[in-house]
Amino acid sequence: MTDDTELIALANGVLWPGYLGRSMPDWVRRERDAGLAGVVLFTQNLGADPVDPSDGFLVGTDEEGGTVTRIDAARGSEELGAHQLGALDDVAVTRAVGERLARRSGATGANVVIAPVADVNADPRNPVIGTRAFGADPALVSRHVRAAIEGIHSGGAIAVPKHFPGHGDTAIDSHHGLPVTGASERDQRDVHLPPFAAAVAAGARMIMTAHLVVPAWGEDPATANPTALAEMRALGFEGVIASDALDMAAVKDRFGPDAPVRALAAGCDLLCISNPANPGSSGDDEADFLAVRARIVDAVRSGELPLARLEDAAARVADLRAHARRLSSAGEAPTLDVDSLARRAARIEGTFVPQPGPREVVDARAAATWAVSTTGSRFADELARGGSVVAPGADPRGSDPVVLVDRPADPAQRDAIARIAARRPGAVVVNLGVEPPEALPLPALHVRAASRLAVRTADALLEEGSDARMEA
Repeated sequence: MTDDTELIALANGVLWPGYLGRSMPDWVRRERDAGLAGVVLFTQNLGADPVDPSDGFLVGTDEEGGTVTRIDAARGSEELGAHQLGALDDVAVTRAVGERLARRSGATGANVVIAPVADVNADPRNPVIGTRAFGADPALVSRHVRAAIEGIHSGGAIAVPKHFPGHGDTAIDSHHGLPVTGASERDQRDVHLPPFAAAVAAGARMIMTAHLVVPAWGEDPATANPTALAEMRALGFEGVIASDALDMAAVKDRFGPDAPVRALAAGCDLLCISNPANPGSSGDDEADFLAVRARIVDAVRSGELPLARLEDAAARVADLRAHARRLSSAGEAPTLDVDSLARRAARIEGTFVPQPGPREVVDARAAATWAVSTTGSRFADELARGGSVVAPGADPRGSDPVVLVDRPADPAQRDAIARIAARRPGAVVVNLGVEPPEALPLPALHVRAASRLAVRTADALLEEGSDARMEA
């Protein structure tokens, strides 16, 4: 039987924790020397010296551009997001954005970009994917997933397409509950798997799972479901299967402390433990890490988790680390006129007069989720241009307020738009999310991201009015 030191080293080799603070804590340094696979950087970790990934330490970050950013979390992303790129449908631009994200992430020490989102956003009510996806058409999503991966790789980082087997046909956020896909098994295969097949064809070396249930494949979420993960291998993928964060309610509430063992047993190779700054965390990043590792070691000792499965997972991660040692993010990021491109990606629905500001903004957006940067609260203030920001239940004072939404297919936001349309027909909607299936009762600007870049686009288009012509 493998001794405790060897078991601890094997367990360390499949763990991908987060930590608190700007600088790497002593416990991470200690475990790194003992074979820890890497770390995931979150907003609270950025701003100090970059993490050194030179020994193949896997330093990951969720830098998607657009709605989800770590680097630009303080103000919102200045990079084009997936839904904007899908609207442009120019794979050369998507490839360039991928390279930009890789090089910018590399400046923080990150050699793993946990992107692109390979989900096909089939349900416009989706609370966790939305504009993070390139779109609702599997062929479009597939070609842009491939381009994004190529760009990230050319920028000197490892791309991690997510969330297998496709989170786009769900209406529950897996951070807060267990989503069950609304797709039939055939649609899951024909609509939601093709982008992951494209990712494999593009040379993806890591793919991240989703905590969602495909009923035809069993009652457990994909992260802990061997049938679901076998579907990934059936696509020809031989690299590292990474779990989505194991502190999310979809697995934490279902499996408790057994979640890491269940994920490994199902076929995951690298376990993203948590963002210890999330609500519900113990607040002790080291204790959380040690508890997960101890549970894995105990499971091997008891025979609950086969030693061979842990060894196989650790070997796959070690191979990826060997590849990471050869990466370099040095070089200039491609130059893009992001403002012009964001303008082209936007869509004007209806007609409205110029609104140069100051403006009255009715902020009817949904509450932020764990996955999406919460700094978007500043976006309403930026659109107001020195005017006022009011809640959706308040009666706007002006005749031409701006209604700020991010999920207009959601009944609450649609009702808010309808109430204002009945009282203030001169109002304009600024939609930071996916366009709803039905036309809105007010003129609208669909800017396709909750980002600083998208809000700047909305501000410029409001100032010009609907007669403004989109740049070619």
